[in-house]
This record gives sequence, structure tokens and C-alpha cells, in this order.
Amino acid sequence: MLKVGLTGGLGSGKSTVAAMLRERGATIIEADALGRALMEPGQAVYSQIVKHFGPGVVEPDGHLNRARLAELAFHDGRVQELNAMVHPATIEAQRLQMDAIFARDPAAVAVVESALIFEVLRDARARGESETALAQLRRRLDRIVVVTAPDELKIARYVARTGAAGADQAAAEAEARLRLKHQIRDAEKAAQADYVLDNSGDLAELQAQVTAVWERLRTESNNPPANLSLE
Repeated sequence: MLKVGLTGGLGSGKSTVAAMLRERGATIIEADALGRALMEPGQAVYSQIVKHFGPGVVEPDGHLNRARLAELAFHDGRVQELNAMVHPATIEAQRLQMDAIFARDPAAVAVVESALIFEVLRDARARGESETALAQLRRRLDRIVVVTAPDELKIARYVARTGAAGADQAAAEAEARLRLKHQIRDAEKAAQADYVLDNSGDLAELQAQVTAVWERLRTESNNPPANLSLE
């Protein structure tokens, strides 16, 4: 078995890489999807968020107003408060999914797709944590794959994804730059990664890189190091 973290900044193309790895046989765990599920009404994380940020973040139908939450997090400087509620539960959900995956297939390659693997570690250490699941996240992953791209290309991809145009395009670009400011630079992530995928070219180039990395990961899953414990 092999536990892999797949990460990259906003607009880097990590979701594209995740899809390519899935096609090749990897089992993908989407951190964003887990986080969204944990923020649904009835979940403990939902209750924490509403209690902390107040009823203004709740829509009339009872769901969270994600646009308002994003505004509070990124524009009002409260991203750490939000992450401290969402990340621990998300990482525990990842662990449970991995346990189930490896119970079914001991030779599986389980890939956690998450934009903020290194940021989770940075923020946990900034809070003085050393033994929590957040602070120990890197140790719980056997390999890290980082997807990189120039910031201007990331921003262009983000804007294209939103479909913004005109004045809305300028606002989307500003939003992308603000979010990138909260993320660790690619060079720093790459220096700590096991594999780096350069997504500044076309899909064919990216496909070739993913194939090469996948062959390595598959080999490593069949020849694991002595300790691949989730704990």
C-alpha cells in the first residue's frame, strides 16, 4: 500500500492530475469533497462554524453561505479560524477512507488530492502544535506529489473556471491573487516533495509526466518500506 498526497496551488491543475491518476488505477480521495460534506447541516463541523461565525453565514435553506464564508476567511483575515474547524475533521475522514481502501486492497495506491497539505502543516506549527494529526500530516503520507505552474497561468485558469468576463474578470483575478497569497510558493513545496509535475505546458506533456510518476508509485506500493502505518 502507498499513501500519497497530491497537492498544488489554486489553478495548478492538481484535479486534472488526480483524474489522470484515477485512469491509471489510483484510488483518489478528494479533500475538498470531504470538507464540503462535513460542512453540511447536521454535521459537527457545520455546527462549529455557525456557532463561531454567527447566523449570518447561514442561507435561508439552512446551508452555509460559502461565498460569505470565503469573504470572511480571505478578505477579513479569518481563514485560520475556519481552517482550524474544518481541517482536523477532514484529515480524520481521509484516514478512515484510507483504512477502508487498504482493507480491500493492500497493494492500493491511495491519493489524497488536497490544495493545502503544506499549509496545514505550516499553520499547525504556527499554533505551536507538534503531536496533533495536523502537525503530523506529512509523516502520515508516504509520498508527496506537487503540481506546479506559473502564477499568471494559475490565475488565468481560475478566471476561466469561473467564467467571469469584463469587470467580473478583474474581480476574479483579484480573488485569485488574494487566495494565492495564503498559499505556500511552488518552489518551497517542490523542495519538500517526492515528485514534481510541471503543468506549464500542454496536456500531452502533463500526461507523460503523470505516467512516469504513476509507474514509480505503483512499484513503490508493491515494495513498501518497513513502516507504512497510518498512525
